[in-house]
Formats: sequence, C-alpha cells, structure tokens
Amino acid sequence: MAAPSEVNTKNLSGVFVSDKQLSDSTDELLRLQGMPWFKRRAVSVFTLTLFVRHYTNDTGVECIDIDQKLSGGIPGGSDNNVLDFQERQYDDDIFGVLTSKVRRVTDLGEIEDDFLKTGWTEDTLADGLVHVMAWNDPNTSGYKWKAEHTWGFELIDGQRRHVRRLVLNSSGKKDGPLRVRLVYNYSGKN
Repeated sequence: MAAPSEVNTKNLSGVFVSDKQLSDSTDELLRLQGMPWFKRRAVSVFTLTLFVRHYTNDTGVECIDIDQKLSGGIPGGSDNNVLDFQERQYDDDIFGVLTSKVRRVTDLGEIEDDFLKTGWTEDTLADGLVHVMAWNDPNTSGYKWKAEHTWGFELIDGQRRHVRRLVLNSSGKKDGPLRVRLVYNYSGKN
C-alpha cells in the first residue's frame, strides 16, 4: 500500500513491509557483510516487516526506533537511531559489534554518492533525508565493511513508497561499492 502524505521523513511511525519485487536483491549485500549462506537463504524466503516509532526524546533530540520481524514472527533485531550524528556502538544480533551515526540531511551536497541522492519525492527533499553511516568491527566478521544509507520516499509505479538506498563498501568487493535500493509498502499505524 502507498504511504499517505502524513507519513514522511519527519513522521516515519508506522509499519512497513518489504516489497521483494520492487527491491534489489539483498543476497550479495548480506554476503559482503559476513552473513552465512543459510541465514541469507532464510532471509530470501521470509518477508521483513519494520515496526517504526519516530519521536523526540526528553532532551529534544529526534529518534527513530525500529523493531524488525521476519514473516512468521521471527525476530530480526532492533535499531535505535538518535539523529544527532554522534557515534554509537552496539551489539547487533546478526552482524556483531557495529558503530553508527545518524542525522537528517536537507543539503544534498553533504552526501557524496549520487545514488543516495536521487529519486526522492519533493516532500522528502524539503523535510530532509535520514542519513545513516554504519560500520562493523572487523574482528566479528570475515569482512570489514562500511554502509551509508539514505531513507525517504519515492514515487514508484505512481505510488508513494518508503525507500532506503544503501551503498556498501566491503573488503570482500574490490571493484567498487555495492548499491542497493530497498522498497517498503506502508501497512498502517504501529
């Protein structure tokens, strides 16, 4: 289902279901992040759902908390994003120790890769993209990697959909970064 206009990068609260037909394959992405084959196969079979809570915390800082579940109720981890661009380290159930920093970007000049800057709706550009940088501790995986994401909304087949664009640089890929677009259907309020 298309996302209503009141769901935007300043109000991402809601439930979003991955659309595998519109999204790029994630198999190579997950491989280059060190996920074993059998887990990648499970991910390819199940559908990922994001339960998003977007709010301002007690200190006035914007936060986006996301609980992920695979179809059948299988937990897929949680992300707690504080949009202050401060480095935070956490232990991810799937990828081990990660460091990330998150912010809102209204000036596209602050993002280098054109893939991360293109395709967005006017309201996404006006409100700002959610910009995430994350990298792993190379001691917890066979690969050293760094991912840069932008989140927003795109018009796809005439419908407004939540999209995450990702550029991954990995020690397992020597010929440049991997670029992946992930598309989500809005499924209602949380």
